[in-house]
Amino acid sequence: MPYTTYLVEKGASHSFVAEAKLPTVTMPRIKALMTGSLPGFIDVVRNLNSPELLEDNVITQAKAAGKRIIFYGDETWVKLFPKHFVEYDGTTSFFVSDYTEVDDNVTRHLDKVLKRGDWDMLILHYLGLDHIGHVSGPSSPLIGHKLREMDSILMKIHTSLLSEERETLVPNLLVLCGDHGMSETGGHGASSMEELNTALILISSAFERKPGDIRRPKHVQQTDLAATLAIGLGLPIPGNSVGSLLFPTVEGRPVREQLRFLHLNAVQLSKLLQENVPSYEKEPGFEQFKMSERLHGNWIRLYLEENNSEVLFNLGAKVRRQYLDALRTLSLSLSRQVAQYDIYSMLVGTVVVLEVLSLLLLSIPEALSNKAELEVPLWSPVFSLLFYLTLLVLSALHVIVCTSAESSCYFCGLSWLTAGGVMVLVSALLCAVVSALAKTFGDGKFLSKVRLVPIRGALALWLGRFLLLQLIFQLPEKG
Repeated sequence: MPYTTYLVEKGASHSFVAEAKLPTVTMPRIKALMTGSLPGFIDVVRNLNSPELLEDNVITQAKAAGKRIIFYGDETWVKLFPKHFVEYDGTTSFFVSDYTEVDDNVTRHLDKVLKRGDWDMLILHYLGLDHIGHVSGPSSPLIGHKLREMDSILMKIHTSLLSEERETLVPNLLVLCGDHGMSETGGHGASSMEELNTALILISSAFERKPGDIRRPKHVQQTDLAATLAIGLGLPIPGNSVGSLLFPTVEGRPVREQLRFLHLNAVQLSKLLQENVPSYEKEPGFEQFKMSERLHGNWIRLYLEENNSEVLFNLGAKVRRQYLDALRTLSLSLSRQVAQYDIYSMLVGTVVVLEVLSLLLLSIPEALSNKAELEVPLWSPVFSLLFYLTLLVLSALHVIVCTSAESSCYFCGLSWLTAGGVMVLVSALLCAVVSALAKTFGDGKFLSKVRLVPIRGALALWLGRFLLLQLIFQLPEKG
């Protein structure tokens, strides 16, 4: 990509290596780019048929501000933002063997739309490179040809924007980015470095570039783009964004504007921290933010008294560093908070779902028989020894997890009565599955043997041991 390389090395641009987070599939990554938030694993399922994105995002803010947005490319954008584009043409991303028409359907609109001045934002999502990677891998000889094609398209867009700027004298911004990377085998979705690292290049005549200025791409977060675009467009930063402003894009602005942009971003992140962390006042990022605000206030008072002085310059540099440190700490703290998963509660829910699904699958033959009778034995397993043994093991496990877990857990936060009911349900469903298996494959003989086991003495013994275990686990808490 010779033209792109020239812009990165010598042009008015800033280049970054943007780190994506799991899952590295298209829909969650578009969501991260436009909202600045970290999507969850449920978005992997939604990727197959993306619903409308209701979370606060740059596209919604731009439309509310009266911006005219045009889109061509992957139809995932149209599904996420169905009423936001004044003009669009979506292409499907599931025919991975096609890497020609899927891009030509985007490029055919370019000549016409670049000559028009009736739009504020133009979004293009090309799929050819992704499809070649899936079919032939990233080392395919087709990759070089496709990269040269993308380079010529970028040159066409950039030269058109430059000619427009000569007439309007208003700078434009061209963003080149990837939604995800690709592994050596041609796939994506996991957490290898090749899948997580993506290119992010911001090109604008508003950026200053000194002759001989060699810049190495900085490593940033993919979520940082949403805050940067919002500030650049004069829009509110999306409320759930955990990203921070890419400061090199505004370092050519006056100090007063730099500090204002950083303050806007810090206020947004601090509000998000207050909403998600009960003890937010003890967080290092929040303390740094408050210190930055106080220093910022001192700088403004000095600025109003004396516009130019070495003291003002030094204080401004100090406030800027303080804001950048606060943004970095706040962003990291929020990212960790969002990325924490309640594994124990997720496991309990998964077990219940799998047990119910197993019962349904085992009941299908009876439901489809001539009698069309569906009999699931739920009551009789409760009187088996297996039920009480399972209940005992689950209760002991619940006590161990909830008394030793450092992080908060939804299931541990429930009352003991409710948690006990869930454990009784899990035990009963497990016994019902075993009963259904025995009935299906052994004519119910196994269940009869289990049910005939004397359980009164054994039950008393196991309940006594359970109460003793619970007392032992509670002793450290009570001192």
